[in-house]
Amino acid sequence: MKIRLPRPAAVPRRRGRWLAAVAAFAVLAGAGTWTVAASEEQPSVHREDQVLSMPGARIDTSYFTSGDGDGNGGRRAAVLLGHGFGGSKESVRAQAEALARDGFAVLTWSARGFGASTGQIGLNDPDHEVKDVSRLIDWLAERPEVRLDKKGDPRVGLTGASYGGAISLLGAGYDQRVDAIAPEITYWNLADALFPDGVFKKLWAGIFFTTGSASSAGLTPDSREAPDTPEAPAGTQAPADAPARTGGGAEAATASTRPAASAPTGPAAAACGRFQPTLCAMYERVATSGKPDAEARTLLEARSPSAVADRIKVPALIVQGQSDSLFPLSHADAMAKAISGNGAPVAVDWIAGGHDGGDLEGDRIRGRVSSWFDRYLNGDEAAGTGPGFRVSRTGGVDSTDGQATLRGATAAAYPGLRAGGREVELTGRPQSFRNPAGATPPGISAVPGVGGGLSQLSSFGVGLSLDFPGQYARFDSAPLGRGTRITGSPTVRVEVASDSGDAVLFGKVYDVGPDGRQQVLPAQLVAPVRVEGATAGKAVELTLPAVDHEVEAGHRLRLVLAATDLGYSSPAAPATYRVSLTGPLTVPTAPGVTTQATGMPWWVWGLPAAGAVVAAALLLTARRRTSAPAPDPGLADVPLQITGLTKRYAKSADRYAVRDLSFRVEKGQVLGLLGPNGAGKTTTLRMLMGLITPDDGEIRVFGHAIKPGAPVLSRVGAFVEGAGFLPHLSGRENLELYWRATGRPAEDSHIEEALEIAGLGDALARAVRTYSQGMRQRLAIAQAMLGLPDLLILDEPTNGLDPPQIREMRDVMIRYAAGGRTVIVSSHLLAEVEQSCTDLVVMDRGRLVQAGPVAEITGAGDTLLVTTAEELSAPLVEKIAALPGVGSAVPTDDGAGLLVRLDGASAAGLIAELVRLDVPVTGAGPHRRLEDAFLTLIGGASA
Repeated sequence: MKIRLPRPAAVPRRRGRWLAAVAAFAVLAGAGTWTVAASEEQPSVHREDQVLSMPGARIDTSYFTSGDGDGNGGRRAAVLLGHGFGGSKESVRAQAEALARDGFAVLTWSARGFGASTGQIGLNDPDHEVKDVSRLIDWLAERPEVRLDKKGDPRVGLTGASYGGAISLLGAGYDQRVDAIAPEITYWNLADALFPDGVFKKLWAGIFFTTGSASSAGLTPDSREAPDTPEAPAGTQAPADAPARTGGGAEAATASTRPAASAPTGPAAAACGRFQPTLCAMYERVATSGKPDAEARTLLEARSPSAVADRIKVPALIVQGQSDSLFPLSHADAMAKAISGNGAPVAVDWIAGGHDGGDLEGDRIRGRVSSWFDRYLNGDEAAGTGPGFRVSRTGGVDSTDGQATLRGATAAAYPGLRAGGREVELTGRPQSFRNPAGATPPGISAVPGVGGGLSQLSSFGVGLSLDFPGQYARFDSAPLGRGTRITGSPTVRVEVASDSGDAVLFGKVYDVGPDGRQQVLPAQLVAPVRVEGATAGKAVELTLPAVDHEVEAGHRLRLVLAATDLGYSSPAAPATYRVSLTGPLTVPTAPGVTTQATGMPWWVWGLPAAGAVVAAALLLTARRRTSAPAPDPGLADVPLQITGLTKRYAKSADRYAVRDLSFRVEKGQVLGLLGPNGAGKTTTLRMLMGLITPDDGEIRVFGHAIKPGAPVLSRVGAFVEGAGFLPHLSGRENLELYWRATGRPAEDSHIEEALEIAGLGDALARAVRTYSQGMRQRLAIAQAMLGLPDLLILDEPTNGLDPPQIREMRDVMIRYAAGGRTVIVSSHLLAEVEQSCTDLVVMDRGRLVQAGPVAEITGAGDTLLVTTAEELSAPLVEKIAALPGVGSAVPTDDGAGLLVRLDGASAAGLIAELVRLDVPVTGAGPHRRLEDAFLTLIGGASA
C-alpha cells in the first residue's frame, strides 16, 4: 500500500525555466508522483533508464539531461534526486525533468526494496543505501556530460523529501564529494522521531512499517537479495531480471563489501515484507512492549544523519513542515545548528504543510531548490537563494476562491527555537489525574493524513483536539494584554509525581478564546515526555512543540498535560499522576522575523484607478449633482415621512414598482410593512436607505430629504436582503471590522448596548462559521444596531428561523423600540407581525392599501364571533348562512360558536334573526385576525 499526499508544481525560473505540476508525497516520505505539462518552446529532456548492479541488489535508475550544458565544455553540475518512503524513481520524474531543463544532469533511482529495485529496506543503512549513493556518484563521474572537480569527483548536489531528504544528509556525511544539499521534510535522528523522549510514536510507526511490509505483495524469489551471487561492476547495465552479483566495481573502491542479511522466508517474510529482519524484529519488539529499548534506539540512531553530524560541511537548504507530527520542526533546528556549526552556509524554510497534509508549497520550494544549486553547484553568485530563514504564515482567505493565502515572514539568519522568550504566568493548583487502564480512551491531537488541513485552519480558530476529563491537568494564563506571535518551542518547568514511579505525559499549549471555552491546538502538535523515578516527585523542564502561531490580544494560553494520546503508547497499567507548576511558561517570539506585505492583485489598484478615470470624466462633462432640499424643522422629530413616492420599472413608462406611496412613522413605533410578493416593499426600503433613487416623491428622515450619501443616513440602521460576514472571524470581530469601515469613532459604535439588545451572549467570541442561522440573523441585527440608530429597518429578519428563534427575534425588536427608537420591519409572517408591531402599512401592487394601528386594522372587521351554549347542527348552520345579508357562517374549531361574515346585515339584525331561529346565543362580538384583515384588504384591492 502506498499512501501519497498531493504536491504542486515547480515555479518558473530565469533562462526560460518552466512550470511543472507536482502531485503526491508518500505519507512517510512526502514524495509521490509529479505530472508535467511542457510547452513546445521548452527544451526537450533526454531520459536514459538503466538497472545498475550493486552488492546485494539491482538498482533501477533514470538519468535526465537537456541542452548543451553550461559552457564548461558542455559539462554541467549533477543532482541526485531521492524519493520518499513508499515511492520510487517515477515519483520524482517531473521534478527531475524540471531540474534537467534548469541545466543540471539529474539521476533518480528507486531505493532498495522500492519500485523495480531489489534488495531489502534498510532505512538508509550506511552499509547499503548510503553506499548505493556513493556508487551512483561514481557512475556520474564517468558521464561525459557531468562537470568534474577532479577525476572521479563530479560537481554534485543531493535533494529529496523525507526518506529522500535523509539520504541527502547521509550522503553528504559519508561522501566528501557531495557539494550541496537541499533536504525536505525529513529527520535528523530517526530514533528521536519514532521514540521522542522515550515514548513510542505508535501510530506513525505502524503506518511506516505496515507500508513497507505491504510491499512484499508481488515479490518473487528472483527479486529478493542473493548476496552470494557474483556481481558485475557498478555502473554497468543489466536486464531487470538478471541475478544480482556482489563484489568488485565501485563498491570495492568506496567501502568494504559486507554481506547483506538474508531475506526472511515463510511467515516472517510475510510479516517483514522487504524490511531487513533486524528492523522488522525491532519494530515488533517495541510495538509489543509499547516502550522503546536501548537496542532499538541504537539501531535507528546509527542510520540517522545525526550519527555523522560533524561530517556534513556543505551548503544546506533545510525545508521543514509546520504541519508535521512525524518529523517536527525540532529536527530542522538540530540540522541547522549542526551544519552551520561546521561552518557551512545554511538556510531554513518552514513551509505550511508537512507529513500531516496541508500546503506543501511545491511551486515555491522547487524554484528555491533549483536556485540553491545554481548558487552552490554552478557558482552563480547572482542566483537568489532567499533569506536565511523563512516561515509561511496564513494571511487570510482569498476572496476569489475561498482558499487560505500564505505570506512569508523572513529573517537574515535562522533564529532557532528559543529566540525572544516572553514569560507568561500560569495559574492553577497542583492537580492529580489518572492514566486509565489500557490507556483507553486516548486523547486526540494529530491524526496522520487529517491533521494537516486542521493545522492550517488553526490560525483561523479551528482545530480538532480532545482531552478526556480526569486524564489531564490544566493551567491557564490571564488574558493577554497584547497579541503575541509564538515562533519556536515554548518551555515550562513542572514537578511530576507518579504512584507507579514512572509517568508518560503529553504536553500541549492551547490558544483559548475570550470566552474561556473555545480552544485551538496550534498545528495539532503535542510533546510526549517519559518521566522516570518520580515516586517522590521529580522536577522536569518540558519543551513543547515548535510552532508559528499568532495569539490575539484577549486570548489565553492554556497548558495541558495529558496522560494519553492516540498517536503514542502510554503505559497499560493504571496510574495516578500529580503535576504542579514550578515556573512560568516561556514562549519564543523571534523578534527578528518580519512578515512580508501581501502582494496585491491587479484589481486592488486597477479598480480605484478606473474609478478615478470615471470621476474625472464626470467632472469634465460637467454632470451636476442634484442638490438636496433644505431640512424641514417641523419634521425634526418625525423618524420617517414618505410623500408621493413613485418608482417605475426599468424601461417602462406605465409599470410601477411603487406608485404615489405616502405614510408617516412616529417615534417608538414598531411598524410592519406588509404586502404580497411584488407589492414594492423592498423597493421602498431601498429608496429609504438611498440605495436607489425614486422617480418622484420625497422621503424625509427626521426632516432631512434622503439622497444617496445623505448625512442623516447615519441615523438609520438597516438589514435588507441578508448580511455577509467573514466566517473565520468571531461575531465581535466582524462587528468591529464593519464599524471601522464606516470611518466613525469607535466610541460612537455603542457595540455593547447593541449586543445586549441582540442577546448573543458567549457566542460573540466564536467564529461565525459555527453560528446557527438564528445566531447569524441576530448578529446581522446587531450590526444594523451599531451606533444605536434612531431608525432601524429590517427586511424579512425571521427568514430561515425556527419558532424559538422567531420568538427571540420578536423580543429583540420590541426591546430596541422600547428606548424611544423606531423599527420598520417587512415580513411575511403575519402572526409575528401581529404580536410584535404596533402599527401597519399594507401595500399591494406598489400602492398603499391601508395604514394605522394593528388593533384598528384587525378590529374593524365584518366578521362576528357568535358563541352558543351548545354545538349547532349542520342544517341549522346552513339556515344561518342563507339569511339575508349574511355572506357565510362557519362553525368554530371547538364547535362552541360560529364565525359569521356579514354582507349587508347589521350585527343587531343578525342577533334578532338568530333568536328567531332558537339559536342558544351566549355572546357576540367582532372577530378578525391580522391574516383575515390582510387577505380582505389585498383581495379588495386586487378586485
